[in-house]
Amino acid sequence: SEIVKAVEIMSLKKIGALIVIERNTKVSEVLKEGVNLSAKVSSELIQNIFMPRTPLHDGAIVIDKSEILAAKCILPLVSVPKNLGTRHRAAVGITEISDALVVVVSEETGIISLVENGKLIRELTGDTLKDLLLAKLDRTKSGVNLKNIVKK
Repeated sequence: SEIVKAVEIMSLKKIGALIVIERNTKVSEVLKEGVNLSAKVSSELIQNIFMPRTPLHDGAIVIDKSEILAAKCILPLVSVPKNLGTRHRAAVGITEISDALVVVVSEETGIISLVENGKLIRELTGDTLKDLLLAKLDRTKSGVNLKNIVKK
């Protein structure tokens, strides 16, 4: 999986990431604030986007099917436990107003999390993340195409 491969590498290097995977509910309001990319999903591109001190590293990327729609997207923030940071606040926020899945890599700890419906699943391995994404994407209309980039 291109997403999982990128997340595993960023986790090891403690590079923070916020990856929104659209399902049935589109997050077009968020896209308006971001930088349009319309690029094929690849591990290398995802890693490059989140590289610190690069123009696109702040904010989230939004993926639909096998395409990165935009980067540097600003997500709505909500309250989360104090031990979690802004990325987690944003991940929970967008999943409370859409059916998106959000993958978070903590810049401080390298911990990988998956957020769905405002609920965090933390301390995931790459294999566990892949299994969860495959299971959760299987239940959506756009899941067939997304599953292809998770399975690779």
